[in-house]
Amino acid sequence: MPVVIVNMLSGRDAATKKAMLKKVTAALTSTLAVAPESVRIIIQEMPSEHYGIAGLPVEEYRARKSRSEKKTNKKHVGI
Repeated sequence: MPVVIVNMLSGRDAATKKAMLKKVTAALTSTLAVAPESVRIIIQEMPSEHYGIAGLPVEEYRARKSRSEKKTNKKHVGI
């Protein structure tokens, strides 16, 4: 019985999680040749303040990355 644990930030709606469950189950059944009924998926959600990237809270990291990408895109406009 395959068991998959998905760690993700909270905030996704039920429809999105349901679609993920379906696709992960399909991937496991085709790859491992198991019945869908044997697949278990555990979703562990965490608030964004409990997650960090590159030494920063994820929201701050995303904001900096977004600002950086906007600056980069402006430099390439008209080239």
